Amino acid sequence: MAIEVLTNGPSSRSEIARRLGMSGGSLTRLAKPLIDSGLLLEVHQPPQGLTVTLGQGRPGRPLDIVTDPWHFVGLKITGDTVYGVVTTLKSTVVRREDRVLESHEPEAVADAAHSIVRSFSEDFPQLAGIGVGIGGSVRDRSVAVDAPWLHWQDVPFADLLRDRTGLPVVLENDVAALVEAETWFGAGRGYDRFAVLTIGAGVAYSLVIGGEPIRPSDNYTGTAERWILDPNGPLTPYGERGSATSLLTVQSIEYQVRAATGRWVGYEEILEAAGDGEPAAARVVDEAARGLGFLIAQIANFAMPEKILLAGEGVGLMDVAGEKVHESLAANRNPLADPVNLETKVSDFHDWARGAAVLAIQVLVLGGAAED
Repeated sequence: MAIEVLTNGPSSRSEIARRLGMSGGSLTRLAKPLIDSGLLLEVHQPPQGLTVTLGQGRPGRPLDIVTDPWHFVGLKITGDTVYGVVTTLKSTVVRREDRVLESHEPEAVADAAHSIVRSFSEDFPQLAGIGVGIGGSVRDRSVAVDAPWLHWQDVPFADLLRDRTGLPVVLENDVAALVEAETWFGAGRGYDRFAVLTIGAGVAYSLVIGGEPIRPSDNYTGTAERWILDPNGPLTPYGERGSATSLLTVQSIEYQVRAATGRWVGYEEILEAAGDGEPAAARVVDEAARGLGFLIAQIANFAMPEKILLAGEGVGLMDVAGEKVHESLAANRNPLADPVNLETKVSDFHDWARGAAVLAIQVLVLGGAAED
């Protein structure tokens, strides 16, 4: 019951009972000890648009979750920086802090992460847990099996940070953490079939069915390098010709423009130049847009999600070439098919860190040790 309220927001007893398949009387009996213990509270004013009734139209107060006193740390580790946030139980970010990495040695990275946690604890003494997201594969939510940006192999990073902080630590792939956050608190809330596609330093995809993310096998890595979107597309050092990696990642787009112009130009500058009609930038961005539309169409065609979230630091592509993305998407769909429910969200590294914090929230709410 508490998880239903946490993930769906303030809800009437009748709505909670409907979602859980319970009678109103049973739910009321179960709610009382949760209210008495301070986990749930009755909201005096229903949120806008929420109709609250009990029995024969008798008004009631919706139930909401009590967020105090817990706070949670989320960390996103890249090749050069540890990005940190503190969130409430509802995953609202209330503080940010970062540390530049001077070394990729696991002990040094753990020290940098510990420094952030120690700083957070000065203002938030009731830290309940830490979630850490990394780019790469993770085993048992504790061991970084392969983290290429950090040059790690089989690093027990959760243990290193737990030893320093004394707090529960859960380690996960950063995309998996983002998907959990969007499923519980974001774009995927309330959907039975929900897909997430991220573009940025890499390209990643995840599917949620029945509120549960589909867990890939441990060997499900490097797939975007072989997702062929255009057999005649660009050949880059980062993947097969015309693959999702070669077409859509930030480094591939920068590489293509540098190959065409002879000078290095950053991603944001490329998007701006494409918007201004600069030929080389416009060609590369248009090609990426067509590939992205094709990829979204195939996800919609085969997974049939009710909603697709497009996220990541590369989503600025949509601002410049969104029309071409949608043209390509439509061209690769049955014209009689329902429109794709597509939401875009530009995600910075603090958003990825928030996703990791949700992992720590889940450990507290669902129970069990972080490594479970």
